[in-house]
Amino acid sequence: MPTVRIALANLAFPASPEAAVAAARAAISEAADAGAHLVCFPECFVPGYRALGAPVPPADPVWLDHAHRSIAGAAGDAGIAVALGTERFVDGALRITVLVIGPDGSLLGWQDKVQLDPSEDHLYEAGAGREVFTVGDLTFGVVICHEGWRYPETVRAAVRAGAQLVLHPHFSPAEPDGSQPGGYAEPANSFHEAAVLCRAAENTAWFATVNCAADGAPTTSAIARPDGTLLAFQPHGEQGLLVCDLDLAQATRALALRLRESSQGDPGK
Repeated sequence: MPTVRIALANLAFPASPEAAVAAARAAISEAADAGAHLVCFPECFVPGYRALGAPVPPADPVWLDHAHRSIAGAAGDAGIAVALGTERFVDGALRITVLVIGPDGSLLGWQDKVQLDPSEDHLYEAGAGREVFTVGDLTFGVVICHEGWRYPETVRAAVRAGAQLVLHPHFSPAEPDGSQPGGYAEPANSFHEAAVLCRAAENTAWFATVNCAADGAPTTSAIARPDGTLLAFQPHGEQGLLVCDLDLAQATRALALRLRESSQGDPGK
């Protein structure tokens, strides 16, 4: 099976919605220049993650539509697929979502956040369903922040549906004490980075997580191999693209496919 190059956009939290679009377009071009086939952005990067009190303007469906089309145009110009952490309105209700864009700039679909964090309940409507997307030789799924940390069933559902890679856009801001982790998934760190390795190992699939860059943030962007070992991580607090090659032959999905279904069917949907 082939090798696929992906990029994780470990960017600073955008200063404004317009700055988010500009930063996303620039990162798309940079990722394409680096030879990546796919670039993934953090949770709600456009227009910015609002649930923890950041001064993000009220959501505007017209603005979001224009932003999504602008970024899709950049993807088409660069010839690269994009997984964009963003928001969308469904029947008048706001959802956290990821927009998947093909390398020709076409809109391939959405993966809404199904398992909201309790802090998000007052702002967002939960989505439903678990999608997988295919771009070239790569089939991938998406789980968003809290659902990937706390609900491993969501990852397994995507892998059982065919995903060789599961993308995990998230947002973890700086901690009050401002401590900066030294390495990845060290014992003194929170459980989150160790969970990344578990999500890969328990499904025998690639797992890639992406956060905004911030001094003192407890997590960073990283890619875990299907055996649960760490392929690479972006140094904590350091902005930039994390670009890596994934050997798709390693994503056997063997452990996920061995799951014995209950009478209720697949979990995580």
